[in-house]
Amino acid sequence: MLKGKVAVVTGSTSGIGLGIATALAAQGADVVLNGFGDAAEIEKTRAGLAQTHGTKVLYDGADLSRGDAVRGLVENAVKQLGRIDIIVNNAGIQHTSLIEDFPVERWDAIIALNLSAVFHGTAAALPHMKKQGWGRIINIASAHGLVGSANKSAYVAAKHGVVGLTKVTALETAGQGITANAICPGWVRTALVEKQISAIAAQKGISQEDAARELLGEKQPSLQFVTPEQLGGTAVYLASPAAEQVTGTTISVDGGWTAR
Repeated sequence: MLKGKVAVVTGSTSGIGLGIATALAAQGADVVLNGFGDAAEIEKTRAGLAQTHGTKVLYDGADLSRGDAVRGLVENAVKQLGRIDIIVNNAGIQHTSLIEDFPVERWDAIIALNLSAVFHGTAAALPHMKKQGWGRIINIASAHGLVGSANKSAYVAAKHGVVGLTKVTALETAGQGITANAICPGWVRTALVEKQISAIAAQKGISQEDAARELLGEKQPSLQFVTPEQLGGTAVYLASPAAEQVTGTTISVDGGWTAR
């Protein structure tokens, strides 16, 4: 379905981003991976994706905490693959603390990566998408883009910002063959969430699995983690002809979290 399309997926060397990149490659898209990690592991992932799906898969290690690097990532993709059709703004980090204790440098880092990088990626991709009359901007927000949680001021603020930016992007591109939407996952068992599970386990003296169940029980009525593969399927839907008139909205994939 996506043969001939080029997708840039940020934060895609593991977790949600890799799940989305895999799903897009499976539909025939050429993909640019981005993120941090062990160089040998990243190359193994890149080569494996390319071989399995018969598409071009590149890796760009751009540091998305810098706006110029985000824009460079998009321009490099166009330079190497000739175009950009889909950008999935997924990269993110987390820190938990009371507002009055929140380290300023952590606030700045979270806003830079979780929100400003989305702006820079979108701003760089849009001229190319407008020129070709087709584009899909898929922003990975969070259930925390729709509701709040204590001790997560920067993350919640950034993700609410992503939802707002998505709406503005959709309004500015309406009728031009471009859509902009945000996917709002609930708990996904990524390295980011694993740290929170470990913190609960250590604090309460319980096992990792009991801590995972406690985490789910607090927010996610299904009591099941969302998977990267499910989010990949959601991204493929948003890139499909069925979603041509789906723009400026959020799709919650959260096991019922925000239904409460």
